[in-house]
Amino acid sequence: MSINTANSTINDLLFLSRFDQANPNSLAVVDLSETASYALTFGELNELANRAAQGLIDLGVEKGENVAYLLPNGWEFVALTLAIWKIGAVACPMLPALREREIPFIMNRSRSKLLIIPTEYRNFRYRPLIESVRSELPGLRTLIQIESRDPRDLKGCLGGLAAEEPDLDAIRKRRPDADAPAQLLFTSGTTGEPKGVVHTHGTLAHGCSAHAHGLGLTNEDTIWIPSPMAHQTGFLYGMSLALYLGAKQVCQAHWDVKTARVAIEEHGATFVQAAMPFLADLTREEKPVKGLRIFIATGAPVPRKLAQEAKERLSCKVAGGWGSTETCMISVGSVRNYTDASWNSDGQVIAGREMKVTDEDGRTLPPGQEGIFKVKTPAMFTAYLDHPEWYEAAVDADGFFNTGDLAVIDEQGNVRLTGRIKDVINRGGVKIPVAEIENLLYQFEPIKDVAVVGMPDPRLNERICAYVTLINEGDSLRLEDVTDYLKAQGVTKIYWPERLEIIGEMPRTTTGKIQKYVLRQMIADKLKSESR
Repeated sequence: MSINTANSTINDLLFLSRFDQANPNSLAVVDLSETASYALTFGELNELANRAAQGLIDLGVEKGENVAYLLPNGWEFVALTLAIWKIGAVACPMLPALREREIPFIMNRSRSKLLIIPTEYRNFRYRPLIESVRSELPGLRTLIQIESRDPRDLKGCLGGLAAEEPDLDAIRKRRPDADAPAQLLFTSGTTGEPKGVVHTHGTLAHGCSAHAHGLGLTNEDTIWIPSPMAHQTGFLYGMSLALYLGAKQVCQAHWDVKTARVAIEEHGATFVQAAMPFLADLTREEKPVKGLRIFIATGAPVPRKLAQEAKERLSCKVAGGWGSTETCMISVGSVRNYTDASWNSDGQVIAGREMKVTDEDGRTLPPGQEGIFKVKTPAMFTAYLDHPEWYEAAVDADGFFNTGDLAVIDEQGNVRLTGRIKDVINRGGVKIPVAEIENLLYQFEPIKDVAVVGMPDPRLNERICAYVTLINEGDSLRLEDVTDYLKAQGVTKIYWPERLEIIGEMPRTTTGKIQKYVLRQMIADKLKSESR
């Protein structure tokens, strides 16, 4: 199934419309569970989604109502999302790693009367957790546990939601249009209170269709999803992308290189969009994994050494890209005109989107100058739940969203994110190019991961601290080794780290992003302790 977005109306691009066109006999979902594997055709998936939709109607779920579900990647996540959409309700997925603090926050903000959970995932039982915070969930009416994972068990799978024969006419009458809300996702909260981001069926369709078209994806591809489906990367550019294309999706709930090999070599995965650590783990396998065609690495430009190794060892095209929960993908490296800029930048603007770099007064800066990164897209979110003032502050009168990032756009139109506006190291009035230093250190042989953060200093306000993990745990690394390397790269001394901290593992969000605020707090606490 090829894609022609130029002559399509928005209704043609909606996921439910595309799903209806899929071959019912084609394989839709392969679920690589830790205990068993499951496979569903589009016809089987549709039947389960219709049954679950009926189950939701019977529970009193109304059109426009947020439905919360806390599930790992798997066939149930896909079927429930479709069921929620079929009755005009709003998908509000939660990451399985969330616990006592986050779950009540999201449940109360979303006002979901229903919560769907697994009985157990990765040796953690969820019902005792929910019962322990039940007093904090005054709006929760129904708790559904998924115990049976066998899709043939209609009485037990999907927590019993699939038990009844569906009233297809009643379900069709609830079908949402492009302007209806489709998704409520909460940001990770790494820099403050989590924001509830609202997307419509239309904005999500715009976000997916142009990306798929630009990458040349078709229903002949197999979409591999190791990123959490409760995050926009896995939700939109994994699950929804496959539904849009009418392509097979391979779901992987827990990151494991052996399972990844099965997804690629046994089930034919050709495309994945995921964070850079996944690419690094695959590339460093002693026996290279073969079969991937495209790896879109999000979160940061791919270090030169890793990109070269991945190209050689995995025999696939690696490209960078930038997007957010609010805007979906804005830029991506070309896989058709494949050059170094495809992976060593955050790509070029996707068709139909706009991006610019401005100064603090909103004036657009010329190519090559760093400034505030702003974007405009038909895939723009429509609201921050319960906080219209946040939306008004983030989106200007011309429809440009202030990403909160700093960036440079070069003469060729490639964008490079250089840091967060609130994540700049101000060393005595000198702003440190954090991303540039990190990208250089990623190429330094002993280093596996690196994060450069500011540490408090009474004289200069901040000094530079580099946190690193090493490829080989037994290796040693000194600050002098790091500064000698940067000196050899021609980096001015004022940009060199002044302290080196070696840790076993970086603190990360569930989607793989390094939590720099944790590292900043760690070094601040350590300095305070040392001063006593």
